[in-house]
Amino acid sequence: MGRALTEENLLFLEAWRTIDRAYVDKTFNGQSWFRYRENALRNEPMNTREETYMAIKKMLATLDDPFTRFLEPDKFKSLRSGTQGALTGVGLSIGYPTGFDGSPAGLLVISATPGGPASRAGILSGDVILTIDGTSTETMGIYDAAERLQGPEGSSVELTIRSGPEVKRLSLMRERVSLNPVKSRLCKMPGLGKDSPKIGYIKLASFNQNASGAVKEAIESLRSNDVNAFVLDLRDNSGGLFPEGVEIAKIWLEKGVIVYICDGRGIRDIYDTDGSSVVAASEPLAVLVNKGTASASEILAGALKDNKRAVLFGEPTFGKGKIQSVFELSDGSGLAVTVARYETPAHIDIDKVGIAPDHPLPTPFPKDAEGFCGCLMDPTSACYLNRVQLFSR
Repeated sequence: MGRALTEENLLFLEAWRTIDRAYVDKTFNGQSWFRYRENALRNEPMNTREETYMAIKKMLATLDDPFTRFLEPDKFKSLRSGTQGALTGVGLSIGYPTGFDGSPAGLLVISATPGGPASRAGILSGDVILTIDGTSTETMGIYDAAERLQGPEGSSVELTIRSGPEVKRLSLMRERVSLNPVKSRLCKMPGLGKDSPKIGYIKLASFNQNASGAVKEAIESLRSNDVNAFVLDLRDNSGGLFPEGVEIAKIWLEKGVIVYICDGRGIRDIYDTDGSSVVAASEPLAVLVNKGTASASEILAGALKDNKRAVLFGEPTFGKGKIQSVFELSDGSGLAVTVARYETPAHIDIDKVGIAPDHPLPTPFPKDAEGFCGCLMDPTSACYLNRVQLFSR
């Protein structure tokens, strides 16, 4: 190259090198990554910061991976602070339709936070969002959509949703989505006097930084009421912080692999447990999952299933088995890059497949603690499950 590299070229190269080192697919979607760099420096205009950002985005688009994306400085900042706690939105977790079944264009609802605005408006896992405030979602990325859904507390957002055959228009008011991720309750079973079996129901809504502590607390307090079996409900839990997922697996497991992390060269990392963090290794455990169970939830469910620690009930999980890391570039912008994928202890690649449950749940099956206890107690109800069914393989 005859000419000296400009400051803009150097920023572009920094982004190129980040992908070169960290990206999970070492074929770079079937192209010569080196040649891409040479061509871009020769042909892409990079005279202003805007143009450089465009060149970086164009480069990332060739990977055809929606999770590897460029973050302008303000987006990079807000992503950094996002996992810290409360977000003001409508309580929706969204993903891309898998598209195998020729499903309609738009964005898929992975799950609606129980009790949040979207859930109260009747939005369900599997619904498709067609427009947000009048803008079609057909070519919208999930991160762009997530930003449009968030906004000042008390403001409203208009959605068009396809739910099965019907299309609905909804107006939702944004509110702060609550942060204790755990709800728990004691279910007393029919039985004799004080020996009647007691089941501890624990619903985990997301993996924020309070999650593992909150699960431990729930177990301790249920135990002090003589609970002798647990149900962990991961339905509609779309994930969150990966380390919290691993920590919660350690609460239930005496020993074993929790998850394998694989990159372009094979297994890169093994998370396992030696039992030093175990709280509840012996009580019977059932785990409830559905198609809204994604990411860190799938790691937890897969670990408990493959180590034969729990029986899984429900439907196959969502199948998000890719791992992103965020890298800062020198001007304060950043890249989110898919660096690896998850495999369960039995070497099942979670991505696009999900975790298969051991048994289905009766349908319809309630999603709240109150209703869950009811199903265990009333042999005449449509959702009845007895204790033996619940904990036997």
